[in-house]
Amino acid sequence: MKKFEIPKYFRSEIISQIKELRRTKDKYKRDFSPTRLDFGPIEFLIARHFGFCYGVENAIEIAYKIVYENPNRRIFLLSEIIHNPYVNEDLNKLGVRFIMDNYGNQFVDWDEINSDDIVIIPAFGTTIEVENILKKKGIDTISYNTTCPFVEKVWNRAEQLGKQNYTIIIHGKAKHEETRATFSHSIRNSPSLIIRDLKEAKILSDIILGIKEKDEFYTIFENKYSIGFNVEKDLERIGVVNQTTMLASETEEISDLLRETMIKKYGEENLKDHFADTRDTLCYATNDNQSATIALTKENTDFAIVVGGYNSSNTTHLVELLDEKFNTYFISDASKIISREKILYFDIHLHKEIIALQYIPPKEKVRVAITSGASCPDAIVDEVINKLISFFDGVRTLDEVFKESFPEVF
Repeated sequence: MKKFEIPKYFRSEIISQIKELRRTKDKYKRDFSPTRLDFGPIEFLIARHFGFCYGVENAIEIAYKIVYENPNRRIFLLSEIIHNPYVNEDLNKLGVRFIMDNYGNQFVDWDEINSDDIVIIPAFGTTIEVENILKKKGIDTISYNTTCPFVEKVWNRAEQLGKQNYTIIIHGKAKHEETRATFSHSIRNSPSLIIRDLKEAKILSDIILGIKEKDEFYTIFENKYSIGFNVEKDLERIGVVNQTTMLASETEEISDLLRETMIKKYGEENLKDHFADTRDTLCYATNDNQSATIALTKENTDFAIVVGGYNSSNTTHLVELLDEKFNTYFISDASKIISREKILYFDIHLHKEIIALQYIPPKEKVRVAITSGASCPDAIVDEVINKLISFFDGVRTLDEVFKESFPEVF
């Protein structure tokens, strides 16, 4: 696996060691059980996979290299490089300006930008429309493009399907920049539709099967289908691709549901003429992180902490998985852990930060499950672990804990 050059302050003493040890011990990723770090009065169960993925590290490496190699040029980011406030704030401090927010709202007018400027395309990619604006201004859209290879893989698969006359069903969040980019690329080759979840997939299934009136499609999916979409003919041949940070299990459920729908309508013998197998668009990192989080849910812990940006889709899905089993606290960094009695966390249902009291139970030994999103630096997870350890007396040293957890190495 490629080693990326990213700022050392994003690395960590605890997590980076764990990842390297687990990678050495389990080269082919067959063991999704968590790593146990037993400090005595507090024990951590740390997910097998989490944190910076290939696409994120690639984007960060490129962005910082651009900054350090171009001290005398103005540097812009189309939007957040990744969905982590710590990384984006750091780039901002280095002089990088953001052109728009995650939803396409402008901070910097296009008239302010000229061919002498550098514009970095973030890991989520961008729309054809924005790319064309940059090209017309004479801005290099290749050298400073950090689009994740797995996002591009989805675009390429959608293009292949479009050329085979399949309509593209995109499982994603319509306002998310990755989904907007995918939709923009997809509609060049095929009618396209964005669906948010299994509930919307069931509605689409009912429309295909004639259970719901076809005219309802245009109201239910308003602003989520391509111009000129014809519900009569554009749902006869379909293929499903996904926003790479969605729940992989839900994408598969949606795909399975629509596959069964086409069998019901056209017969299994005709399935290949009406439904494309697109399981190869699921991101390996999303799969690994979610599988590792599911493994955490099988453990007995007192509560769980998920670290990451609140606008991060992949992180939110990890929270959803853990929240079904444990009291789960979604925090952006260690500063949200106010004391042993109080934590400020983001409630994904209320969409705001709230205070939880007595989140650490008064027990002789407390067990905590921990993971983080794909855009969260390991150093921040270290800070969270150290903050929680600081609330307990008589904790064992890190060397003692590592020797117990990895006796074959120490």
